[in-house]
Amino acid sequence: MDVFEKPIEFLKGIGPGRAKILDKELSIRTFRDLLFFFPYRYVDRSKFHLINDLNESNIDVQIKGKFLDTNIIQQKKGKRFSAIFSDGSSNIELIWFKGFKWIKENIDLNSEYVVYGKINWFDNRPNLPHPEITKINNYNIKNISGIYPIYSSTEKTLKYGISQKIIREAMHNLMGFLKNELNESLSNKIISELKLKSLKESFSSIHFPKNDLDLTKARYRLKFEELFFIQIQLLKRYRDDKMKIKGYEFTKVGEFFNTFYKNYLPFDLTNDQKKVIKEIRKDLGTGSQMNRLLQGDVGSGKTI
Repeated sequence: MDVFEKPIEFLKGIGPGRAKILDKELSIRTFRDLLFFFPYRYVDRSKFHLINDLNESNIDVQIKGKFLDTNIIQQKKGKRFSAIFSDGSSNIELIWFKGFKWIKENIDLNSEYVVYGKINWFDNRPNLPHPEITKINNYNIKNISGIYPIYSSTEKTLKYGISQKIIREAMHNLMGFLKNELNESLSNKIISELKLKSLKESFSSIHFPKNDLDLTKARYRLKFEELFFIQIQLLKRYRDDKMKIKGYEFTKVGEFFNTFYKNYLPFDLTNDQKKVIKEIRKDLGTGSQMNRLLQGDVGSGKTI
């Protein structure tokens, strides 16, 4: 089996349950599908926010501190898990409505964490629903800081615990698995002359860019690749049509054309118009399909 067509359930961190949801919600069925599941935006995780400085212009925030307290709160429908997190100057509430059993059991009140998520405001106070939490030592080991990919998700993927963190870890595992499988698709000459990143580097950088320049170069390479092969397909189709499809050969100019041109055309053609007519006549005499675009400004005489 082609390794790129391997079912996604066999990737570490996915499994049959998550694979079923990824297939249904995001049409991700194979390793290839996940590889081409590009981030739709990126965030800068090199900066930390202070809780006292948060305002409604903030969207994604990252805070360093400790948990002070945790509590399960009964609601009209179900329960929510609430945690008070402090950066030393102020506190913020972190909230989980689903899938909080593991988080509740593993939060260490004596350890320092990095929390990251999309900020929400209620009664003029900020909170973080379903944030990512990482112990500070793991944060440093995994080198999380920098430009961070954000992938598309749905209500169901989140409901079944397929968070941004899960997708990113799966992508890390995928890139490690495919590191020797991403063979170059362009010639060394093209890559050298256009100063393109390698295919392997480009996929790695589109998912985990080191900086803005790295991301820009990866995007350029992958866009170039797509357009390059589209152009190759169009040229091949054009060549095949020329070679395989035999048309009628117009070997001479007909009487109707000559009569119209000499006796009824009320003005002389310009040199450019005469040139185009000769080119079209030449095409019609080859017996091959003509593929021509007649282009000119308004009023330049295209209709004739």
